[in-house]
Amino acid sequence: MPAWDQKRKVMRHYSRIATTYDLQYTEEQEEKMSVALSDVHVGRDSLILDLGCGTGLLLNHLGNSVRLLAGIDISRDILREAKKRADQLKNVALLCADADYTPFRNQIFHAVFVITLLQNTPNPARTLEEVKRIARKNASIILTALKKEFTLDATEQLLRNVGLSIEAMNTDNSLKGYIIACKNSLESRSHKT
Repeated sequence: MPAWDQKRKVMRHYSRIATTYDLQYTEEQEEKMSVALSDVHVGRDSLILDLGCGTGLLLNHLGNSVRLLAGIDISRDILREAKKRADQLKNVALLCADADYTPFRNQIFHAVFVITLLQNTPNPARTLEEVKRIARKNASIILTALKKEFTLDATEQLLRNVGLSIEAMNTDNSLKGYIIACKNSLESRSHKT
């Protein structure tokens, strides 16, 4: 399936379930967030990106505790749900954009969260190259890889191929995905999209 067709399919899916997403997935996502946040330190002056932010569940955890929390998602409908969470926060920016082509300058974010996104992208390596581009040197990159889509070996190989340094990995059997904390080395590799 061509890349844009796959992205359109994902966008339509999340638009369709936007109003019920939290009912279906909050418990699972909150568990991932708790584990992910235990592997990263974000300071008060941090610029944070939630790539594939969905309904904005990360806002519950980082809301007013950082300088800026930006959220990007490809589905306008799911962003409307995130906006409901963000309305009371002054340090949040939500944008409808493609995770492979974000509207940010190079090396801006102190940490990038990529939770429940990679299985929805046509080329996870391309997505991770974009993450590396916008993350500062030695920035924390926290991501998940859905176990039914990625084997542990394939996940580790993907991260090595794009030059991400694995700092911590949680492979707990009770979780549906691997939760991985990486550091950005800034060594860019070229991947075809």
